[in-house]
Amino acid sequence: MTVEQLRTKVCIVGSGPAGHTAAIYAARAELHPVMLEGWMANGIAAGGQLTTTHEVENFPGFPEGILGGEICERFRAQSLRFGTKIFSETVTKIDLSSRPFHIYTDEKEVVADTVIVATGAVARRLPFPGSDEDTGFWNKGISACAVCDGAAPMFRNQPIAVIGGGDSACEEGQFLTKYGSKVYIIHRRDELRASKIMQKRVLEHPKIEMVWDSVVEEAYPNAKGTLGGVRLKNLKTGELRDLPLAGLFFAIGHEPATAFLDGQLELDEDKYVVTATDSTATNVPGVFAAGDVQDKRYRQAVTAAGSGCMAALEVERFLEEQGQA
Repeated sequence: MTVEQLRTKVCIVGSGPAGHTAAIYAARAELHPVMLEGWMANGIAAGGQLTTTHEVENFPGFPEGILGGEICERFRAQSLRFGTKIFSETVTKIDLSSRPFHIYTDEKEVVADTVIVATGAVARRLPFPGSDEDTGFWNKGISACAVCDGAAPMFRNQPIAVIGGGDSACEEGQFLTKYGSKVYIIHRRDELRASKIMQKRVLEHPKIEMVWDSVVEEAYPNAKGTLGGVRLKNLKTGELRDLPLAGLFFAIGHEPATAFLDGQLELDEDKYVVTATDSTATNVPGVFAAGDVQDKRYRQAVTAAGSGCMAALEVERFLEEQGQA
């Protein structure tokens, strides 16, 4: 099969709020960006994690909220409006050994003076009956982002649970106490992995109850067809019990989409791209990273969009310094 070659000043890999914000800024700066938005990359549609969120209520400009899929379509339309060339292809290989860089899909080779990596991170989930998107309660009571979804009316003054035992689980558990009548933290071990100060806050919180040595066996519905609760199994005794819940949140970490880089960029111990302080610049000059692929602290659509803006502005400055703008 003949591979088409494209030449561009900037190639954006990824298509979430970081990638599209970068594309909008780069296109308006007449850099003529090429975006490889992916085709079910990492099992998620183009647009990234936001496409798996039912309703987005914390992105500025949408006071009534907006569906996750719809806001992603709007991002894409705005990128196209300003001239971004978007291809629904997944990057299979990238060569960052020298400039210009070479980015490959099954059908194309993109030769780019700069690259913005905006491939995001995928929230880890646990597979059990009732947890999937098609026939289960995903976005109907089950979520992987308490900050995104915890304030939804369906969770207010209702029992909620978090699965996990690290700092993320403890932070999300505390956050959910603002809304839930009670918050359970379900952990498969008999002690938390979180930092001592986080453990203290959780264990002493009057609205939080620990469920030790337990895993979720399945989720079951309420009369409305949304999440009604979960069946728990105690790993030490084998005992099964039902726990009525309106909400269940996974807090077991994220997997950044960095495998395709094949070790060519510096990654931290959790495989997130390392960027310079107050910058999106990576250890390879001309390569920048934006959004959740380099941010394991905030992981919000609005912060991803902000870093996409930073990346585009830094690309423009880099090209000017190289005499290529």
